[in-house]
Amino acid sequence: MIPNLENKLELKNKLISFWIKNKIKILLFGLILTIIISSVIFFQNKNKNKNILIADKYIKAGFYLASDQKNNAKILYEEIVLSKNKFYSILALNTIVEKDLINDYKKILKYFEMLEDLDFQEEKRDLIIFKKALFFFKISKNNEGKNLLKKLIEKNSKFKSLAEEIELIKD
Repeated sequence: MIPNLENKLELKNKLISFWIKNKIKILLFGLILTIIISSVIFFQNKNKNKNILIADKYIKAGFYLASDQKNNAKILYEEIVLSKNKFYSILALNTIVEKDLINDYKKILKYFEMLEDLDFQEEKRDLIIFKKALFFFKISKNNEGKNLLKKLIEKNSKFKSLAEEIELIKD
């Protein structure tokens, strides 16, 4: 029984000695760990709140559009596209194009390019390119639209069959 007690005392002495020798390192490590965890939580909450605000803007823009306040809707949809939100930016640009909210085609093409530059999965990037091709057809720039469709076909995109079908129609 005495050796067991001695082992406990020895362990306790080792822990106290370790604490005394490394107190500053342990406290510094704890402080850094706390800062990192706090930062991660802060940025997650910030992104969550930002997504909620963008979702609210998207809904509000939809209400404006439904109540025939196209200018207010256009302003909100453009803010959403410029926010570069990976979900709502694509939806907003799609609505702008479908509802003809912006007549400046260069501006719309700039928005398409901005979305293409974002870090999307390959499938979403292909969807943006596909929609851009359809937009080119809409504004009678058939050659540019066909070139984009050919790129989708050549890279064997999930939109290959749709691109081939549209390419046949536009020939």
